[in-house]
Amino acid sequence: MPRIRRDAARLFRSGWSARKVGRYIGYHHTAVLKWVKKAKTVGDVPILTQSSEPRRKWRKIDENLEKRIVDMRRNSGRCTEAIHLMLKRTGIVVPRSTVHRVLERNHCLKKRSPWKRFHPHVERPKALKSGDLVQMDTIHLMTGEKTRLYVFTLIDVYSRSTYAKAYEKMSGKTSLKFVREAEKTMFRFSMLQSDHGPEFGNWFVTQALKNHRYTRIGKPNDNAHIERFNRTLQEECLDKVPRNVRSINFHLKKYLSYYNNQRIHLGINAFPREMVPRL
Repeated sequence: MPRIRRDAARLFRSGWSARKVGRYIGYHHTAVLKWVKKAKTVGDVPILTQSSEPRRKWRKIDENLEKRIVDMRRNSGRCTEAIHLMLKRTGIVVPRSTVHRVLERNHCLKKRSPWKRFHPHVERPKALKSGDLVQMDTIHLMTGEKTRLYVFTLIDVYSRSTYAKAYEKMSGKTSLKFVREAEKTMFRFSMLQSDHGPEFGNWFVTQALKNHRYTRIGKPNDNAHIERFNRTLQEECLDKVPRNVRSINFHLKKYLSYYNNQRIHLGINAFPREMVPRL
């Protein structure tokens, strides 16, 4: 490589352009210009490779300052950027990257769980008929200080048909049971869509034997239809009935019949005739 740099500088001095030299030796013309500039200093000799050693040496942070950064994190619970600015206000100038390394070294940062499975992307289908895309979710209802029950919900994006049922436990087995009961009541589902909840894990996807896709993490708008239905269900039904599985399922049958057959849905222009505005 040092001889290639020397030969590139020779070709440039012989009259070749930097671009022509670059095409000839297989390097960018800006690299050729740097070598020519270096050759003016060292002469017509092989141009040695520069050392990869960093120009600035790493300096160990003061132990008292490191302890202060860790204490600020544990007492305030603030992030790296906030602690960096808090130190700056007190007149202590420390690079943000140094603060981050100190917190990471002292195990003060939350990292992604190594047990979190990667879910590959599945293309979102167009809802052209009933069952093409069905969104699922779970509502958690507190029944005591440390106890809760779970209402599984789903909605067909094309027809806006819904189904819901309450259970005492939340698991992949419960999710599978819920989907099979919903298909018996409604129709077959071609694609299921859910968030990354534990009840919709890999075991559920494998046992359901259906096409399944996950929403993006932190993007509830991907499941906007079911999220809006959950709010409506809570306001119009769940908040008005006793919080036990038997009572909720009894009232859900009546409410779902009303929701699917009688309730006005503005999102799909389902107006009664007497309510259609005249132009």
